[in-house]
Amino acid sequence: MKRQLIAAVGVAAMVVGLAACGSDAKSSDSKSDSSSSSSAAGDKYKGKTLKVWLMTGSAPKGWTDAVKTEFETTYPGSKVDFQIQEWDGIGAKVTAALSEGSVDVLEMGNTQTAGYAASGGLLDITKDKAALGGADWAANQNEAAVLDGKQYAAPWWVSNRVVAYNKDLWAKAGLTATPKTLDEFYADLEKLKATEGVADPIYLPGQEWYTYFGLLTGEGGKIAKKDGDKWVGGLSSPEAQKAFETYKKLQSYSVTGPKDKDEATPQQKDVFGKGNVGAMIGLGWELPDEKDMPKAKIGFFPLPGKTADKPSGVFLGGSNLAIAAQSKNTDMAKDFLKVALNDKNEGAVAAAGNIPNKASLNSQLTGDFAKAAQAGAAVGGITPNTPNWASVEDKPNPIKEFLTAALQGGDYAATAKKYDDEIAKRLNQKQ
Repeated sequence: MKRQLIAAVGVAAMVVGLAACGSDAKSSDSKSDSSSSSSAAGDKYKGKTLKVWLMTGSAPKGWTDAVKTEFETTYPGSKVDFQIQEWDGIGAKVTAALSEGSVDVLEMGNTQTAGYAASGGLLDITKDKAALGGADWAANQNEAAVLDGKQYAAPWWVSNRVVAYNKDLWAKAGLTATPKTLDEFYADLEKLKATEGVADPIYLPGQEWYTYFGLLTGEGGKIAKKDGDKWVGGLSSPEAQKAFETYKKLQSYSVTGPKDKDEATPQQKDVFGKGNVGAMIGLGWELPDEKDMPKAKIGFFPLPGKTADKPSGVFLGGSNLAIAAQSKNTDMAKDFLKVALNDKNEGAVAAAGNIPNKASLNSQLTGDFAKAAQAGAAVGGITPNTPNWASVEDKPNPIKEFLTAALQGGDYAATAKKYDDEIAKRLNQKQ
């Protein structure tokens, strides 16, 4: 997954901090359980060090300390060495570490996992899934950790885009509640459009393909899918056309949003931060700086669906935890994952504002952004699980170009076929 998607929770949701995971009584119980486990574990990993790579901004405050303490208490004499990595240049660094066996456990973006698995760099943990708690993992999150039917990683957390709105402008427009359906949202945007001082009812540049991807997912479609042993693009499907019509209508309320630019050109947080935009669709890190727009003036809700019972789909970006195939400590690494992903530590991930890997922990989510994101995450999806997906996002991104061409009036069928062919070409290229 792209750097900005991972950073979303690091900048926005993580600021909540690490919430308490239970009462004092529960804490005492945990210590007792840990003590019993220590006795049972004996000196299993005494003198061994497990090297774990996490990406900057991913782990909640206090999470690494809690996991390290629990593991080293459970397995006396062992050591967990957390190393925080930067996103710049991480691909080459991970590739080298996997080939050398110089890392044991590592975090990776969910859209990156298939590539590392296909290269043989990740340990097949299919037989260990149940022991790791995998029976309860959210299916749409776990999809990114599986390749060709085999489990190569464990889902850790995800985040996604929601509608952020300017409370002052909504009040000025006479809007007192958030919409529950797309039709209600369109009606709200019409009121904002008629309100003095509103430049854009919503800021949505034409190439914001993540939002389009989510709408397509909500329609039950795929941006691409396998047909036999070949990939085919999905832009020509009826589901894709329905998603585009919704996207086109939303984008029509973006008065200043260019049809040939994405959400980073300019940064939409800067546009929204001017205070004359009613709403935007974005990640937590895309919110304006506090000096430009105080967080108290921003509200959140999931992008509504066609009916009130289900929001629109979303693109799920997040992280998985995997074990290096060349690790010399694979058993230790598996036991580490059991600790890192147990309900206490995964609950801390939720308490920090990330969407956890199992629905039973959603009640521990904190923050209005995270709660709005969770509603959409339940109907979210990931990009096609293939090592070649990164080539689709390479410039020029065919999905972005498709959206621009279609928004500018190009024939839908012909435009969709042109870019479906390009998507298929990139996905079917040999490694």
